[in-house]
Amino acid sequence: MYPTEESDPFCLSAASATRLLTDAPWRRFASMGDSLAAGTGDPSPGYANLGWPDRLAGTLRRVRPDLAYLNAAKIGATTAKTLANQVGPVLEFGPDLIHISCGANDIWRPDPDLAEIGWNLRRIFERAAETGAQLTTFTLGSAFVVPGFPDWHDRVRALNDITRELAATHAAVLVDMWSHPVNSRPNLLSADRVHFSTSGQAVMASELVKGLVDVLRAHPVTSDRAPE
Repeated sequence: MYPTEESDPFCLSAASATRLLTDAPWRRFASMGDSLAAGTGDPSPGYANLGWPDRLAGTLRRVRPDLAYLNAAKIGATTAKTLANQVGPVLEFGPDLIHISCGANDIWRPDPDLAEIGWNLRRIFERAAETGAQLTTFTLGSAFVVPGFPDWHDRVRALNDITRELAATHAAVLVDMWSHPVNSRPNLLSADRVHFSTSGQAVMASELVKGLVDVLRAHPVTSDRAPE
């Protein structure tokens, strides 16, 4: 029997997530990249039909009702397209919390250029970091394998290594989905056998909340909200 959102051991309840982020200072949240950053996934029985970015934005909005939210991510976006088409609008938005996830569509090519992928990702992270915003990112999970690419997991590992390096360089919150236990769930993937269904989206949102809590604990902030 599959878990529901209420029984999922990897999911935080809405109340718990909100309580954990009570002192969150972020007022402008933006996500950019590909379908992972967009929160693409099929509905799962027992889970709210929401991608992880909308879930996180909802939690932050319960803490900060004036939260502004922009999801500039596009299904199918490559690192080059993200750099060319999304970075500008995201920076113009003026975010103080930025999520970056892309590269999967680059390694889907017959002969991916890892040097080019790495250069594009470095520029994306550098430009985002120049804003002073808190950055967040994911590694790709191991649950799906692309038919026709016997070296698929090697490609994913290479991309994940780049992502981990950039996260460490820019003090980004890194949610490492590669070896997360949720990868073993039979109902994790959507019908396309690529994207995490909303059960996986719920887990990713919860893991990001936990990562942001770690940031708050390391760098406590004084809330400027009026007393309730």
